[in-house]
Amino acid sequence: MAGDVLSQSEIDALLSAISTGEMTAEEMKKEEDTRKVKSYDFKRALRFSKDQIRSLTRVHENFARLLTTFFSSQLRTYVQISVASVDQIPFEEFIRSIPNMTLINVFEVPPLDGNILMEINPNIAYSMLDRIMGGAGESPNKVNSLTEIETKIMTNLFERSFDNLREAWATIADIDPILTELEVNPQFLQMISPNETVVVISFNTVIGETSGMINICIPHVVLEPIVPNLSVRYWMQSNKKETTPEQMDTIQKQLKYSELPIIAELGESEITIEDFLFLDVGDVIQLNKSIEAPLILKIGNIPKFTVQPGKLRNKMAVQVLEQLKGGEDDE
Repeated sequence: MAGDVLSQSEIDALLSAISTGEMTAEEMKKEEDTRKVKSYDFKRALRFSKDQIRSLTRVHENFARLLTTFFSSQLRTYVQISVASVDQIPFEEFIRSIPNMTLINVFEVPPLDGNILMEINPNIAYSMLDRIMGGAGESPNKVNSLTEIETKIMTNLFERSFDNLREAWATIADIDPILTELEVNPQFLQMISPNETVVVISFNTVIGETSGMINICIPHVVLEPIVPNLSVRYWMQSNKKETTPEQMDTIQKQLKYSELPIIAELGESEITIEDFLFLDVGDVIQLNKSIEAPLILKIGNIPKFTVQPGKLRNKMAVQVLEQLKGGEDDE
């Protein structure tokens, strides 16, 4: 194998180092031999470049933000999710790194082949379950298998969260995540070969007073068809796409014919659950508005006008009296 050709300045520098005693010929030879030898672990074959790993990191940082908002609204408590690390390791090493009893969502991402794993630390999973069922979000010290009802509750929660994954991945691929299995023992998972390279995205997760990790495991076979989409050049080309005047004109025309729900609200009232259970035909519920007071007309659930009820051609109708001003919503 041919060696690298040195420039005249590099040759002069080496001769000067030898002549001044800063470096001996033996040290130069030893350093050269050291540079030639590079250790390589075949069990940790690196299938993705640093550039591609950075792209995956950006995608899942966006996913973490979307997931934070989603779980905050669903669990009605403080939630903070952030990307801790993105690594490529053998699948066997990932399985060994997670607890023996944990919560693992297995889902497909058509049109891509293969399955993706989402592993939720038991502390986080039980805290979520406790919040959904009306608790304070506490996690038990011991981990048990989920009952059928608990499994169904958690399945529904994570199926709804996949919309956020679909949105985050939109920059690299159009996927349609489908939950196929919920497992608690990682030893039962035989998705791919133990030595197959996978990308593991780890998220630091805080729910109320409970903290833990959520890990997403993506096999190389899933990402292989979209590897070109993970390059910086693809991201730059995607960012340069702008809406043309023709596209903007089409969007505006379609918006003009979009339908919006209009609701004329007669009023509101509050009753106890006990009264609600005993409601019968003929019972009267008193509203919080006088019969002479104008009604509120909502467009897309936003109050926009005050109106008065009436009839038009033997149909119920309302007449607009005044427009309501609503700050940012008043557009």
